[in-house]
Amino acid sequence: MIFDRRALLASIAAAASPVTREGKPVSLVPTDQQTKKPASATIKLWPGTAPGSPPPPDLPAPKLQRAPVTGGKEYRLKGIAAPALFVYRPAVPNGVALIVMPGGGFSFLSVENEGSAPATFYTDFGYTVFVLSYRLPGEGWTNRADAPLQDALRAMRVVRSQAKAYGIDPEGVAVLGFSAGGHVAASLATDHATPLYVPVDAADKLSTRPAAVGLMYAVTTMKPFETRSVSRANLLGPDPSAEVVARRSPLSHIGASTPPCFVGCALDDPIVPPFCSIDWLAACQAARVPVEGHFFEKGGHGFGLRLSTDNPGALWPELFRLWLGKHGL
Repeated sequence: MIFDRRALLASIAAAASPVTREGKPVSLVPTDQQTKKPASATIKLWPGTAPGSPPPPDLPAPKLQRAPVTGGKEYRLKGIAAPALFVYRPAVPNGVALIVMPGGGFSFLSVENEGSAPATFYTDFGYTVFVLSYRLPGEGWTNRADAPLQDALRAMRVVRSQAKAYGIDPEGVAVLGFSAGGHVAASLATDHATPLYVPVDAADKLSTRPAAVGLMYAVTTMKPFETRSVSRANLLGPDPSAEVVARRSPLSHIGASTPPCFVGCALDDPIVPPFCSIDWLAACQAARVPVEGHFFEKGGHGFGLRLSTDNPGALWPELFRLWLGKHGL
């Protein structure tokens, strides 16, 4: 299937309809890149507008752009007025769902490198994958610090509500987050029981606790650190209060209800300091939360599934898959 930028934008707009969009496959990225199969459906998260929506004239317009820093080899998504799940179905489902949360510093979503590429990898092993397009805080939402986590909470419930249709166990829903998407996943791991929106339908009676959480080079705290990361400013805005910083620092919230965690990063990451992952592992151990960590000498930031095969870090997708299996997923 040849990538069609207009088709993708149409599919994003179609997510604003009140029903699941089935039928013609939706491609998030060109198939001559890393992805070999398109999404089969788009599921709108919210039956109406998302919580904290700006007035309709001010809603962001979807925009898919090539990333100049990668020589145009990667696609980035902005303008998420209607957060959605892009569904990737395996030939033979293994009964487990994986919600993938791309990164992008809360200023865009890396829908190829950290979205459709891992989706393709894991569907080959039977996982039903849902790539989450969550709202970007700086696009006009009145509740900017809560918007991405609201979408993640809702995504957990929507996936569980459709478990029968997709042949998955409602208890077997894991998440995998990258960078800023890792912050969303980490927040879901620690604050899944926090009510952040008024229930909108029967799905909101379902649990939001993931069965397991994967965090790749994840932002796990909103406390300032000296790197080029823009996630804090983009999520919290200028001059956030100490209360907001603490509330959106999941590293400080790890406890008995935190699900098993898998963490990984490169130790030469210039954007998100490795301590974000190392301290998460230590905090999980202190709280007696099952945890596994993999730290690679080289790799930088945002490598997704693109590390060369001579780099040990290229093995992380398989390590995560094996770890999921250890936890019955």
